[in-house]
Amino acid sequence: MSVEFTIFKGSASGDIVESRTRRGAPTETQVLHFKHADMALGHEGVGTVEQVGESVTGLKIGDIVGWGYLHMTCGTCEHCLLDLAPEHAAPLMCGGATVFEVLASYNIQPTDRVGVVGIGGLGHMAILFLAKMAMRLGASEFYVTQGVTKFEIGESLSHLLVATSFLPDWKPYLSVIKPKGTIYPLTVSLDDLVIPLFPVLVNGITIQGSAIAARSVHKKMLEFAARHRIEPVIETFPMTKSGVEEGMARLREGKIRYRAVLVA
Repeated sequence: MSVEFTIFKGSASGDIVESRTRRGAPTETQVLHFKHADMALGHEGVGTVEQVGESVTGLKIGDIVGWGYLHMTCGTCEHCLLDLAPEHAAPLMCGGATVFEVLASYNIQPTDRVGVVGIGGLGHMAILFLAKMAMRLGASEFYVTQGVTKFEIGESLSHLLVATSFLPDWKPYLSVIKPKGTIYPLTVSLDDLVIPLFPVLVNGITIQGSAIAARSVHKKMLEFAARHRIEPVIETFPMTKSGVEEGMARLREGKIRYRAVLVA
């Protein structure tokens, strides 16, 4: 039995295209995201199961499920906890998992002083996870870093998550990291990572790359978010052609605070 559905996809010009498509009975799952290619947009999805393939285990029709960028593995899907609203669960599927992987996998302790650079889609969720609620998002201190060549932040940092949309000048950041501290560059970029070597050597600083999250960490993240009622700051748009275009326009203008979510 096939299913027909509406999709919003990219094009060579970058315009959003709305179309109808049909696919056969499900046998595998796949989600791709490309703005300039003829395929569906999106990689932070939450929805309701309508059909399942013959090899699917652990899911049934009617379950609420989420999926992220990491979608081809040898394991079975972990469904979203039912006490997380789908619109708040969706940004956790990639952005939330990316920052939670760092917090869960690299021995960050409650007594550590941790910095987050870039309060955007990833950065604001890192703050929420780190402190839940103190000031508006959970940070106890805030410093402007754009255009600053020397940081004055008081006590040095044990860990620094860099979640900016571009690779920064690393020299000022190295000056505020404690000996044996760690920097986690989470910016998605094809540019070279160029960091002054001497302060890294003399202070024993670690530059730690990090992938999105293993399924075990993904599950812990969802449980943690549900337990502490952590909800990403989102803006919602209708899942229509005009809604997609409005959301993309606000994204290009840098006005999204802090994650755009399409709601059917």
